[in-house]
Amino acid sequence: MVETNPSTLQPTPSARRELRDLVRSQLQMLLEMKNYEGAKALLVPVQPADIAEAIEGLPEPLYAIAFRLLSKDEAAEVYEHLDPSVQQSLVEKFARQDVLDIVERMSPDDRARLFDELPAKVVRRLLKQLSPSERQATNLLLGYDPDTAGRVMTPQYISLKEHYTVAQALDHIRSLAHVTETVYSLYVTDSARRLTGILSLRDLVVAQPEDTIGEIMTRDVVFVHTSTDQEEVARTIQRYDFLAIPVVDREQRLVGIVTVDDVIDILERETTEDIYALGGLQSDGDNYFQTNLFKVARQRVVWLLVLLFTNTLTSGVIRANQGILEQVVSLAMFIPLLIGTGGNVGAQSSTVVIRGLNMDKIRTGGAARVIRREAIAGALLGTMLATIVTVGAYFLQGNWVVSIAVGVSLICISVLASVAGSALPFLFQSLGFDPALMSAPFITTAVDVLGVLIYFNVARLILQQQL
Repeated sequence: MVETNPSTLQPTPSARRELRDLVRSQLQMLLEMKNYEGAKALLVPVQPADIAEAIEGLPEPLYAIAFRLLSKDEAAEVYEHLDPSVQQSLVEKFARQDVLDIVERMSPDDRARLFDELPAKVVRRLLKQLSPSERQATNLLLGYDPDTAGRVMTPQYISLKEHYTVAQALDHIRSLAHVTETVYSLYVTDSARRLTGILSLRDLVVAQPEDTIGEIMTRDVVFVHTSTDQEEVARTIQRYDFLAIPVVDREQRLVGIVTVDDVIDILERETTEDIYALGGLQSDGDNYFQTNLFKVARQRVVWLLVLLFTNTLTSGVIRANQGILEQVVSLAMFIPLLIGTGGNVGAQSSTVVIRGLNMDKIRTGGAARVIRREAIAGALLGTMLATIVTVGAYFLQGNWVVSIAVGVSLICISVLASVAGSALPFLFQSLGFDPALMSAPFITTAVDVLGVLIYFNVARLILQQQL
């Protein structure tokens, strides 16, 4: 029995996941048994997004077989939801006309994203075979820089004129509703296509039929330019709770809109890139779990070599202080604890700062305040941890000198890690580097090398006081 939410009588998220898994497993079984009629009937009541997820879960040889069971209209919609690697696999397996039929039915923005993933030779061939209107719409988007509003927008929108009456506007919307991305946000342009106002479908419906668009529209329009970074577009839509935002060119002419469903995709991709970067991975947009292992290794090895070099530096510091280690062997017990704790503290500080930068929560000139705040937090954290570690270290080896050295070092390392973790993202951003990608290995380097150096110097100073 499917678990449901009593208030809406809709399946809960966990129940929907179970249903998708059930569809995928049954689809695979039917395809392997060559029961294509049964597989086709299974997919009839399933949503396109869920069909796409079910196809992605199949073994690769079954992708094309499952996809061919769909009608042409449904196939185009499902294709837009597929992972780029699966889309490319299907392009390679389909006959030329099959591919063209699917690509022709895709929305221009989704088609542009697909072309970004395909080899240039394939893109040129497909562009030549598109209808003139679809080719023009696609070339328009491909002409803009990647990761900008111009590249992710759709040119399918409804524009009105100020002199239209409400009745005329509704007739105009009815005539274009089947070929446009959305009818809920409406845009007003002049004779030169310059954006002059905006209104919602709600505004139109509640107005009197004889009212003109110029009387009911809003002239204070929030918009973005074709060159605006896609992350800034996403933040703008999020800030104003828009369903869509207009995109204008240098002459303020309306050329497209970015809808909220595209923004969700943007935020997901950007968040994935940031998470990968924090782990020292460089994401190129591919599905990590479907990427060739040799390519995965190339992506991951760079920063691992950096960290390997870091460990060599740390080993050099330890070797240089071999004399004090021979004098007090128990000091070696706490090196992993100190550099591990320092790394964790630094990772926490860098994570909150990088997220603040990405979410535009840290204003211009706020770097000094953030670093100072994190330094104080590091001192507080270090003091709390040091109190526990000092007592624990004494019970482990019974030497107050070593215990105090560990505690004092932990405070210093925590402050160092907090400062490094909060300052390095600002530094790398000012130099034009990705803070998420660059910060992690450099924080590890600073904390490991300087942390061990601090520890031995604190220990040497305390030991000298005891003599």
